[in-house]
Amino acid sequence: MYVEIHLLQSFAPSNLNRDDTGSPKECTFGGVRRARISSQCLKRAMRTDPSFAEATGVPIGERTRRVSRALLKRLVDAGITEEQATPIVNDFVRLWTDKDAKAATVSSDGITAAQFYVSQGELDDAAAAIRAEFEALVGDKKTADKARAQIVRNLAQKYGDRTSAPDVALFGRMMASRPELNLDAACQVAHALSTHRIAMEMDFFTAVDDLVQDAGDETGAGMMGVLGYDSACYYRYARIDWDQLVKNLDGDLDLAAKAVDGLLRASMRAVPSGKQNSHAANNPPSLALAVVRESGMAWSLANAFERPVRAEGEGGYVAPSLTALDTYWGELCAAYGQEELRAVAALRCGAGDVDLPHLASQTVAGEAAWRQAVLAALQPGR
Repeated sequence: MYVEIHLLQSFAPSNLNRDDTGSPKECTFGGVRRARISSQCLKRAMRTDPSFAEATGVPIGERTRRVSRALLKRLVDAGITEEQATPIVNDFVRLWTDKDAKAATVSSDGITAAQFYVSQGELDDAAAAIRAEFEALVGDKKTADKARAQIVRNLAQKYGDRTSAPDVALFGRMMASRPELNLDAACQVAHALSTHRIAMEMDFFTAVDDLVQDAGDETGAGMMGVLGYDSACYYRYARIDWDQLVKNLDGDLDLAAKAVDGLLRASMRAVPSGKQNSHAANNPPSLALAVVRESGMAWSLANAFERPVRAEGEGGYVAPSLTALDTYWGELCAAYGQEELRAVAALRCGAGDVDLPHLASQTVAGEAAWRQAVLAALQPGR
């Protein structure tokens, strides 16, 4: 079973996701330049949005090169001195994050070569195991190596194909240096694309020096610069593999449902933070379409906008984007059928004068009803 999330979201002038030059990310689709927000950026915004952890009731995982720091804090809080714990933790992390511990690198301040996406439960269990085996770990090299290897084996056995963190279960984990800790992602997230052609604009800005007293001090601005920005109506798409999510959470159906609920909430609320202090582009989605699919081929609706929409007079891009998405949805249903669809729920806010003939019967009133339609289809009778 699968859950597909489709969003239309129009952002005011902003620079939510920058490239290496500091300009808004872009791409070519349908032969024209589009605004783009990367999937990595969207996933981080969603998993770190407070609504996600509030819905699941479980702290999110940490993606970090500073695993040693997290373990060290737990050991120090348990009464072990930092001087005692630091070499033990660094040696342990070197083996935990790299099968070839001799080639693994952990700097003197405990920073690993690659990032490790780890749940709070794993960190707690690792710290507890180190405390339990502390005497062995501070013993002779042979004894310490044996104890360290056993702790790592136990952690890999417990968390090798499952996790206690809903965000790790959704977005997966890839550890080339420790492949037994890999976890297949249960959620695919597409790059958000503008539904229309865009042209990046430039903001020339100046800043005044507040302590300049007169013209003899200094003339002109205290500083000046140029920043790129754009504004666009984006199409966003994500797909959750329900069975994979349940598997990743070790069969916990309740937590899996909370993870889906959390992602639905965060999809609606989370906005990337790039340059927000300069733009405050806090614009909620104009349309949220959720589909629960029994099986079969996934339907991204991006091709509804392969031919870029055009603003209708002074009507903007939201209205024609709504029309294009509704039309394409109707075409897909007519061509491929709806037998595999268990539930379809649409929530709209804005451009209320636009008729959506193919989604009208699936439109619900309010976000709570939108989320409930999905959860009820996932767990009938619960």
